[in-house]
Amino acid sequence: MTSTGEERDGAGRDGPWWWERRRAAALDVGLGALSAAECAAEGVPFAREAGLPVAVAVLFGLVVGATLVLRRRWPVAVVLVGIGVAPAMMGFVLGVVGLYTLAACEVPRRVLAILGSMSLAATFVVTYLRTRGDVEADGTLVLVLSGFMAVALTVPPVLLGLYVGARRRLMESLQERADSLERELSLLADRAEERAEWARTEERTRIAREMHDVVAHRVSLMVVHAAALQAVAVKDPAKAARNAALVGDMGRQALTELREMLGVLRSGSAQAQAQSRARPQVRPLPAATVVAAAPAVGEDGPSLDELEALVEQSRVAGMSVEMVVRGDRCAYPAEVEQTAYRVVQEALTNCHKHAPGARVVVRLAHRDGEVATQVENGPTGADVVRPELPSGGNGLVGMRERVLGLGGVFVSGPTDAGGFKVSAVLPAR
Repeated sequence: MTSTGEERDGAGRDGPWWWERRRAAALDVGLGALSAAECAAEGVPFAREAGLPVAVAVLFGLVVGATLVLRRRWPVAVVLVGIGVAPAMMGFVLGVVGLYTLAACEVPRRVLAILGSMSLAATFVVTYLRTRGDVEADGTLVLVLSGFMAVALTVPPVLLGLYVGARRRLMESLQERADSLERELSLLADRAEERAEWARTEERTRIAREMHDVVAHRVSLMVVHAAALQAVAVKDPAKAARNAALVGDMGRQALTELREMLGVLRSGSAQAQAQSRARPQVRPLPAATVVAAAPAVGEDGPSLDELEALVEQSRVAGMSVEMVVRGDRCAYPAEVEQTAYRVVQEALTNCHKHAPGARVVVRLAHRDGEVATQVENGPTGADVVRPELPSGGNGLVGMRERVLGLGGVFVSGPTDAGGFKVSAVLPAR
């Protein structure tokens, strides 16, 4: 089955049989009735000339003209019928509409050329034979008139059909492209929503990790200092006062940073999200306890230069910590330095929680193209009282996520000596 595209102007299919729309069926039936009436009328003079009964010629004309109804179903057959009845001087509408339909259909161009040539030749021959007997003129005029009639009845319908068919195919191509673009836009919208949800989840995870890093460490040290304060409150009032100052300053710093992060969650703006990565400047501690305080951090977050102050903070809390630095310091991206700092910070917090009294070694190595950190603690004595510090069990998970997110290597686990070791290697770029 072929189609001219006229029935594709609307959406959906609601026509009978091979018609896709009722309007197309009504149009073909109307053209078929007009063609049948024309052929029936032209059958009367044909019957008189051929000596046939008029009723037979009229019936023949009705059947031949009615075949135009099948133009969308079998356009080749309709054109062949029109060529076949050309000698009878009937089927004007049938031939013109049939050629138009054939040219507009998706049929091979070779078939169109053959049938168009046959129709042109048949029209020329019939017109020449008819005109030669009716017009008293020379042969040249008859040839010119016959050629003109053949071209006029054949070429315009073919050209119009080719134009309509090309336009229809172009519109279908544009419609398919528009549908494809619509599907792609819908898919992109779905993916954008997925990415947005993923980004929200990642942002929640990042904020939770930051809160764990910057708050849990100070709170853990506050608990350690509070225990020390309770132990020396009666024996050494001066030391108790220093420990109390430490606890107060650490608490204020933790509240400041917590308030900053909660402000990011409350605002939800991009600027606030960027500011949430920065740690606020905190009030300096008293001179007597300056080494115990966390370092003041700029807008770019903590850096490797502040590791010594972080280690000293743990020393003041009573931990035996040694720091070893190897290699020449070079410039690292801010996220690399922040991640290295957070790994050491979290590892020291775990030492306060799970290995009080144990000797701790913090190693920092600057290598070619990478920076490595390691925090290793020895075994804890059996008589050491462990502070009651809650643990969420996410410290190692958070460190691993940070390091792997930058393309680094993270290893943690117990040592042969009975302690625990945390190692991270981060690429310099």
